[in-house]
Amino acid sequence: MQTNATYTSLVAVGDSFTEGMSDRLPDGSYRGWADLLAARMAATTPGFRYANLAVRGKLIGQIVAEQIDVAAAMKPDVITLVGGLNDTLRPKCDMGRVRGLLEEAVEGLAPACKQLVLMRSPGRQGPVLERFRPRMEELFACVDELASRHGALVVDLYGAPSLGDPRMWDVDRLHLTGEGHRRVAEAVWQTLGYEGEDTEWRTPMPPSAPPGWAARRTADARFARQYLLPWIGRRLTGRSSGDGRPAKRPELLPYDGPVA
Repeated sequence: MQTNATYTSLVAVGDSFTEGMSDRLPDGSYRGWADLLAARMAATTPGFRYANLAVRGKLIGQIVAEQIDVAAAMKPDVITLVGGLNDTLRPKCDMGRVRGLLEEAVEGLAPACKQLVLMRSPGRQGPVLERFRPRMEELFACVDELASRHGALVVDLYGAPSLGDPRMWDVDRLHLTGEGHRRVAEAVWQTLGYEGEDTEWRTPMPPSAPPGWAARRTADARFARQYLLPWIGRRLTGRSSGDGRPAKRPELLPYDGPVA
């Protein structure tokens, strides 16, 4: 049973997390939590419309410049906004500027929809999270404050033990697996007021034996070769993985994807 049947449209705004990396489909494209959420909402609402403006690699300034006005002009029932985490992972990050841009984004989106949804993004347990935790938590404190001021909902993925498990993350250590995206979709679904299908989405995965030393070193070498070094190269040359890439689903149209 559904407790809220009023949402007829969804626009998702953000970066690779909302684009759906690394929930890869057989054709090589990405699905992700926003597509899964749209499929579930469409299954309950005939004529449901969905747009996904997210592009991988985008910083909060780029999201504000390229996505906010477009999303606001669509005037959907629901807008999801996740942004700023890419900024916090940069070696140099002006958190005051990030907070200001996030506030600008929320002020532009909140009046344009029935319900704005913000998120405290998940973090993979490990040394990278520990290094950037203070910035991330400063960002999430800003999210909480803006939500309170503008009547937005907040989905707390950062506080979910299940999503910190390294097994929920792809080999690039930056993006969730398909199971991780499924849990995020469930979290947003419930936050919007729909009856949950998985009330245990926060529950940690069963424990497993840790990989051996050789397996860890092999995984580390693969990660450095395939993901870390290219990422460093892009940072040094000022490039982004999203350069020249269009929005995933740029128009607010009836959802015609697979059923979730």
